[in-house]
Amino acid sequence: MPSAQPGPRDRQPVPAQARLIVAVGIASALHVGKLPPALPVLAQELGLTLVQGGFLLSMIQLAGMSMGALFGQLADRLGPRRVMMAGLLLLAAGSALGALVPAAHLLLWTRGIEGFGFLMAVLPAPGLLRRSVTEPAVLNRALGWWGAYMPIGAATGLLLAPALHAAVGWRAAWGLLAGLAVGCAVAVRARVAPDGAVAATAGAWGAAWHGLRTTLAAPGPWLVAAAFLMYSGQWLAVVGFLPTLYTEAGWSPARVGWASALAAGINLTGNIAAGRLLARGVAPRTLLWTGYAAMALGAVGTFTAGVGWAYASVLVFSAVGGLIPGTLFTLAVRLAPGPQTVSTTVGWVQQLSSLGQFVGPPLVAWLAARVGGWHWTWLVNVACCAVGMALALALQVRLVRMSASGVQHMEER
Repeated sequence: MPSAQPGPRDRQPVPAQARLIVAVGIASALHVGKLPPALPVLAQELGLTLVQGGFLLSMIQLAGMSMGALFGQLADRLGPRRVMMAGLLLLAAGSALGALVPAAHLLLWTRGIEGFGFLMAVLPAPGLLRRSVTEPAVLNRALGWWGAYMPIGAATGLLLAPALHAAVGWRAAWGLLAGLAVGCAVAVRARVAPDGAVAATAGAWGAAWHGLRTTLAAPGPWLVAAAFLMYSGQWLAVVGFLPTLYTEAGWSPARVGWASALAAGINLTGNIAAGRLLARGVAPRTLLWTGYAAMALGAVGTFTAGVGWAYASVLVFSAVGGLIPGTLFTLAVRLAPGPQTVSTTVGWVQQLSSLGQFVGPPLVAWLAARVGGWHWTWLVNVACCAVGMALALALQVRLVRMSASGVQHMEER
């Protein structure tokens, strides 16, 4: 049985290179959090309609939903460092062009460019972490921090964007974020170890397709990706509709903004805790069951309790639910069919995660419209959590089988 007490290796610091990779993810996620506070301004200045605003919110997921696995294989074959730098530059270009557009429909195109840049910037990160951290316990902690990049970046964007818009305007704010992305690309080039040489041959492209087929033929990536889908869609549905819920409850805009940012940002506590608990030997199934159970109970409280208890429920929902992505990013690395398919596996996980974020909020909104309020929308969350807990059991079985197979292989040698 693994020890639950931290050893000397567990206390080793996360290397500076790994911290930089996490920081790049957070800086990239700022581009997700920058948009919601800008929507009212864009409606006034560019005539942005409600439907166009909805598409703007979802465009960042379009690339991940359609090409996550393919872009992951691109990172595996061309080199994760190269793809991350290219993604950061593309993200910067999209943000800079968005700051210059004169019309709302053009902003949709620039947001699409940002979406592809964002995907290319974040997909290679787990593979780079695996390459830069050799100690398994330290890698678990680093991947736990990586699982928190989205809530940290999105919550920071939600908090800082209104002040930036008031101080310098949304166009200058988006230009500053473009400059930050360029700075991240420069830092990656200077601080992250270079990739190996790329074999630009027909055989290399054949190997890329083989890697993609190998990933999608293995059960592990499917199980991790499906479990992430059960998490991501319901998390965004609950946190995304908080401003609507609390505005309807009569809260002031400032109070709604802080409450929404805290509910999103507190998710990082579960992500970080997952990495530490995995490093101490806690079973992934235990963490996933805990996360899904907290999300189910938290969703019930969010949509049925009084305002005060409802907000406490959503904090539990987000904080303890953060155990799920922190655990699943680690499992994606462990259950990849091989070292050359880590980014591809993460890409497939990202693809189904983006699908969940694309489908979840409209599904919850549809149910609320059908029943005339939010009081039954928790049924979607409970159903997702039940499926997620079943997938957690299947993941644990898969890990046990892999471990047994590895021991048997060592004995045969």
